[in-house]
Amino acid sequence: MKRVALPCGESVPALGQGTWQLGDDPGRRAEEIAALRRGIDLGLTLIDTAEMYGDGRSEALVGEAVAGRRSEVFIVSKVYPHNASRRGMPVACNRSLERLGIETIDLYLLHWSGAVPLAETVQAFEALQREGKIRHWGVSNLDPADMDALWAVPGGRAAQTDQVLYNLGRRGIEWDLQPWLRQRGVALMAYSPIEQGRLLQERGLLQFAKQQAMTPAQVALAWLLAQDGVIAIPKTGSRARLEENAGALAHALSSAQLRELDGLFPPPRGPSPLAMI
Repeated sequence: MKRVALPCGESVPALGQGTWQLGDDPGRRAEEIAALRRGIDLGLTLIDTAEMYGDGRSEALVGEAVAGRRSEVFIVSKVYPHNASRRGMPVACNRSLERLGIETIDLYLLHWSGAVPLAETVQAFEALQREGKIRHWGVSNLDPADMDALWAVPGGRAAQTDQVLYNLGRRGIEWDLQPWLRQRGVALMAYSPIEQGRLLQERGLLQFAKQQAMTPAQVALAWLLAQDGVIAIPKTGSRARLEENAGALAHALSSAQLRELDGLFPPPRGPSPLAMI
């Protein structure tokens, strides 16, 4: 398993597991838990969730999946912007901890920027760290201007990651945000790395994957894994799909293959607003 170093010095798997929309269908619960556990078996031990996902149902699902295996996993969760205040964050964090069935969240993220000043959010993160409720903190869906603002507040430079939408079809961050993060050693966490399955229908990707004896999903993930400082968190509630995703680790793309993918999915030619789903 390739690993990515966080600014704090700790390293995490470059391929983890997302959980957006998991836990919403009671009929799929057993299979989704089995998929998460299979992912842990295969080394995909970073699991990302959020209080927003299913109004806490995703966190509860993750809690059940990691029961008895807490020491093996690195758990990421996210706080709503309207809960990211000195008063609101402790309450939200305690609810997340209860649903997850754990004592400490490894990495707690601001889900996106909101009305609460970033300085107050950082103070709330620091208070939770002192209490042992979280180990590290970071952000999600912050663009370069937001990151500049975060860097300017006391303690803001302790952010470990910025989690954003990034995949072969969504490369806008390569113009400005990704270089900003790399220059400062902040990890980039890529959510929706296969665009919720939509990338898998791209004719060029289908042809490329066939030529390389890979699946389209494996190509999309291998492309992210080829980059330094990037953590991909594909979501699946299927054991078969999970094993397919993990198979991307066996396919290191060559420079020639990466250039071919650049031709199919060109990098940006200028700045663009931060994309979100």
